[in-house]
Amino acid sequence: MSTKDKLTEIIGAGNISTEESALEEYYKDMSFVNAIKPGCIVKPRSTADIETIVRWANETLTPLVPVSSGPPHFRGDTVPGIGGSVIVDLSGMKKIIKVDRVNRVAMFEPGITFKELIPAVAREGLRLNLPLLPRALKSVTGSLLEREPVVMPKYHWDLGDPLACVEVIFGTGDMFRTGAAAGPGTLEEQWAAGGAQKEAAGPSAFSLYRVIQGAQGTMGIVTWSSVRCELIPRLEEPFLIDSTKLDKILEMVHWLIRLRLVNECFILNNADMAAIMAKKWPGDYRELKDNLPPWVLFFNIAGYEYLAEERVSGQIADMRETAQRVGLEPVKAIGEITASALLKIVQQPSEEPYWKLRNKGACHDIFFLTIYDNLPGILDAMYEDANATGYPTSEMGIYLQPIVQGSNCHCEFNLFYNPEDRDESARVRELSERAVASLMAKGAFFSRPYGTSTGAIMNRDAATVAALKKVKSILDPNCIMNPGKLCF
Repeated sequence: MSTKDKLTEIIGAGNISTEESALEEYYKDMSFVNAIKPGCIVKPRSTADIETIVRWANETLTPLVPVSSGPPHFRGDTVPGIGGSVIVDLSGMKKIIKVDRVNRVAMFEPGITFKELIPAVAREGLRLNLPLLPRALKSVTGSLLEREPVVMPKYHWDLGDPLACVEVIFGTGDMFRTGAAAGPGTLEEQWAAGGAQKEAAGPSAFSLYRVIQGAQGTMGIVTWSSVRCELIPRLEEPFLIDSTKLDKILEMVHWLIRLRLVNECFILNNADMAAIMAKKWPGDYRELKDNLPPWVLFFNIAGYEYLAEERVSGQIADMRETAQRVGLEPVKAIGEITASALLKIVQQPSEEPYWKLRNKGACHDIFFLTIYDNLPGILDAMYEDANATGYPTSEMGIYLQPIVQGSNCHCEFNLFYNPEDRDESARVRELSERAVASLMAKGAFFSRPYGTSTGAIMNRDAATVAALKKVKSILDPNCIMNPGKLCF
């Protein structure tokens, strides 16, 4: 019996596709990983469907590639590593299970996108701690599992935040719930007892969610997740600060977060700011970029239900005192870019086309974690490699996101390029492969390795690779879950 026939028996003919046009969506993406066509696409409707699919895959040793976000894909993690793989498309699992205002938590299936979840939690007076302008079809669960950085470091206490709990079907076919959701009892029994599935750690001292996050689907398939939410402010006052000197911007960021003055807070260079704010291409983008300073800091001061005006005015006074001491001037607008317009933009998913694609049609990201002290050396190394490979440094986007209460920083280089230009694509690929080694030597920590550079990153730590393989042998002994990714 063929793969399609067997899967038809499991979940029905309407939930399986072998159409060439559908398969082409998954055999490659905007990364530089090798294109490999999957055998078919299956769309489960429930946890029971996923459990059945995983058990069948173990019996037949069929590779499974879980995918929850819609296109475009960028990092190579959803491209099969082996021919004949079955794409497990979770985008149709669209149930929002619960939104809990009292405990500030929401629970939902993996097909829910940011565009769908934001209004659902807003109806309860809540909002998400968002990554910077996620694309329209980005799965919230997918973003949480990938540990994408969020724009409010004030509410970011751990690298895993704001993920709370998940239900996962491991590669063995066994179902497991992490954190507070682990038990005792069913979810309904936990709710009746006042449980909220908000605590990520556990059960006991076993924080298995840390193994699932960043695993790129190599350990199992998540069937629902819960996320910590924040209250919607009653009053907000956003500001911009521009500077030619990054060290002054970083000092300002340090004090803003240390004094807990701001909610949204991030740094963009002129290329990224213009890519986000431009309305007409390419002229509007070019004009904005040329008129912007090298670095722009954006931050937002907020007041909530009680004494909002007093809170905001007091925090603004403290912020201005800090800015004066550092030698910077907070403003409401820089040229045609206003802080209020940027605030509205970053509190929603990106409009179409996705902001990273508006410039030249494609974008390759190099991102990692580091401390502020390393940033000057990291930037110098990246500029040197860009010059060596012929990529214009003036066209490179840079996004700096303070995370974990500002204790460290997500650094991201956005390499915009024309995918139809073979020479330009080759330059970006060469720069990516070359820069990873240079950046690691300057203190870059690639906590989320993707694509063609994964081997070079993972092989620097043999002990971690050995530990991961041991965990993999327990949770997915037949290696059916997204083989070929990470070190598996």
